[in-house]
Amino acid sequence: MVAPEFVLGLVLPLILWAHTSADAGFRFASYIDNHMVLQKEPAGAVIWGYGMSGATVTVTLCRDQEAIMKKVTPVKAHSNSWMVVLDPMKPGGPYEMMAQQTFGRINLTLRVHDVLFGDVWLCSGQSNMQMTVSQILNATSELSNTAAYQSVRILSVSLAQAEQELEDLAAVDLRWSRPTSENLGHGSFEYMSAMCWLFGRYLYDTLRYPIGLIASSWGGTPIEAWSSGRSLKACGVPRQGFIPSDSVSGPSKNSVLWNAMIHPLQNMTLKGVIWYQGESNANFNRDLYNCTFPALIEDWRQTFHRGSQGQTARLFPFGFVQLSSVLSGAASDDGFPQIRWHQTADLGYVPNLRMPNTFMAVAMDLCDRNSPFGSIHPRDKQTVAYRLHLGARAVAYGEKQLIFQGPLPEKTELLADEGLLNLMYSQRIQVQRRDDRIFEISCCDDHQCKWLPAPMNTFSTQTLALNISSCHGTLVALRYAWTTWPCEYKRCPLYHPSSTLPAPPFTAFITNRMLAHHTARLLHDLVEV
Repeated sequence: MVAPEFVLGLVLPLILWAHTSADAGFRFASYIDNHMVLQKEPAGAVIWGYGMSGATVTVTLCRDQEAIMKKVTPVKAHSNSWMVVLDPMKPGGPYEMMAQQTFGRINLTLRVHDVLFGDVWLCSGQSNMQMTVSQILNATSELSNTAAYQSVRILSVSLAQAEQELEDLAAVDLRWSRPTSENLGHGSFEYMSAMCWLFGRYLYDTLRYPIGLIASSWGGTPIEAWSSGRSLKACGVPRQGFIPSDSVSGPSKNSVLWNAMIHPLQNMTLKGVIWYQGESNANFNRDLYNCTFPALIEDWRQTFHRGSQGQTARLFPFGFVQLSSVLSGAASDDGFPQIRWHQTADLGYVPNLRMPNTFMAVAMDLCDRNSPFGSIHPRDKQTVAYRLHLGARAVAYGEKQLIFQGPLPEKTELLADEGLLNLMYSQRIQVQRRDDRIFEISCCDDHQCKWLPAPMNTFSTQTLALNISSCHGTLVALRYAWTTWPCEYKRCPLYHPSSTLPAPPFTAFITNRMLAHHTARLLHDLVEV
């Protein structure tokens, strides 16, 4: 007869082993945590995590200790992952969420509390997105302005690279948190993104319901690092070429940040994305940016739509900042103007057919000569975030009659006898000052073309005349603000009168009294700069 003590000695370790095995692998995805914001109606929020193969997971949403929703799902055998889609919820909270794993007689429970429903925005890019609130203008005042924004929650992804697409984040720098002066001003280029925070704060002022902000950015990085292999292949990007060290200081290998810092978020239900990047491509694969940027947007949209089981909209809103200015020693440096143009798929404005449901903040007039972080890092993030939030209100939220972009000319009238070129704008214009050099014309004579200044002349509410008397040949093209540093702080010549939004830069052929927005590359080839 076997002694009872011996049997118990055999069985107890087996029970403990089974419990430990079930316990060790059961968890939420890394970014599901206390204080988080989940996407509100009309979409359903995706909740997922890892568990023990063969187990069942029940997710329960509670309010005031009362269960209001339950979802049950098995743990997938091949990935040991589980996922549920919550029913669409109205904005508000707080809620408690519980996930219970059942495996035989073993039950394990996870809880997250203070969960809100609202709109979730992902913020990505390089160092101008990474700058914290402690680095911007009026930092002390901004850091103290958090009490009214406790329903704006923030999360910051850890810097990480990966050779393959990761399913979950390797680490989180700042777990979901209520905003405080400490986590908003943690340090230079360390969580939390000022641009992201201010954008969300301005949205909250209008929407008055919870906003979730996820910062996933890394300074000195080219777009290739944030792009999947699929989108890079579609644009003919080399696997890896020479990278100038002066423009790229962070990870630059194709897809390494996409793999580690974006792809792991694909299951999350999002409202939209904002993006501030491009400086590192001014001298690296610049001529491909008019493909790589639209391709990144399209690929992110596909990935998040698929990963969220169709809950994130297929054409979710995507906002971005057009590059600001930088002090440059090169008088004819074409890098920033080219990238600004390519950011719009060479059309000068968004949304457009190649970039639907996008919005842009022009920032070329927000320069900062005295920034302690270098002129490439202007400290006025409040104005650019405000401009970007106007685009979100118009494009993402459908607010009508809202001016969210500055004036662009749509027609021209050549008055050769008077030596004038009239520009007709679709919007009203405010001429803040006259500038003799910011407009340029391409003048061709004897198969030679060159850019010449076209001084601003007379103007009215929607027209502007340029002096073109310096051109003794054929007038071929026109461009505006085509330089790295077009004007001093908020002192560009043209704005919309009621919104203080600057006219964006453009380059265009002049054909049949119309402005034909062609590629800057073609103009560059035609014209001797």
